[in-house]
Amino acid sequence: MSQPVVVTAVFRPLPGRREDARAAIEGALPDVHAEDGCLLYALHDAADGTLVLLEKWESQELLDAHSVGEPVKRLRAAIDGLLEGPADVVTMTPLPAGDPVKGRL
Repeated sequence: MSQPVVVTAVFRPLPGRREDARAAIEGALPDVHAEDGCLLYALHDAADGTLVLLEKWESQELLDAHSVGEPVKRLRAAIDGLLEGPADVVTMTPLPAGDPVKGRL
């Protein structure tokens, strides 16, 4: 059985382009939420000015499909020219521990 995969994607907007980057990412949310395997795809505002997506996918296979899918292609086009560079993406395997609700994402 496949296990869930958690991802963080940190976007660093160019000076003066943060709101444009935010709007571009927010525009992608409904299409990504509709993808097979999407359990969580939530945008967050970090204190350092970055925008962070927290993601959770049912399996690595479904995450892989997402990464080459149309919603991601449209997102990449929408944020083109708005960021300092590519998003910093980290893919993780959950290690639930402690409280069964609080110890997992």
